[in-house]
Amino acid sequence: MEIVLREVHDSDLPVFFRQMNDPVALWMAAFTPEDPADRDRFDAHWARIRAASDVDNRTVLVDGDVVGSAAVYGEPGEREVTYWIDRAYWGRGIATAALRVLLEQVPERPLYARAAADNAASRRVLEKCGFEETARARGFANARGEEIDEVVLVLKA
Repeated sequence: MEIVLREVHDSDLPVFFRQMNDPVALWMAAFTPEDPADRDRFDAHWARIRAASDVDNRTVLVDGDVVGSAAVYGEPGEREVTYWIDRAYWGRGIATAALRVLLEQVPERPLYARAAADNAASRRVLEKCGFEETARARGFANARGEEIDEVVLVLKA
């Protein structure tokens, strides 16, 4: 299995939109757009982040197939990682491998990450890549319609 990260292409966006509307994945991610089914907002969001100089976006490919995205965004000293892998590919180590590649491509540190406290799989991915929990917080999770616990993790030098 070959895992590659590359620049986001226009043709990736319909795949990302479909992935972002998987109800199981939405619940797991928790902290999602208010209305992930709003295609106009989705397109405007992607246009904005693809044009932003402080966002490093990548498409995750497995054996040439688009299976998700990974990014680093934010202000220096507060930059954060995020990733989304199609549920059909969960449990195969793809998120961990993709995040490791992203961390090689974006060497700045520290980097932060956040995850729903009950999202054990995402927390494991982050911990395997060297992130350590540093704090807990509560935040409104659009996908769940309520405030939930989240963990804040950091990857130091």
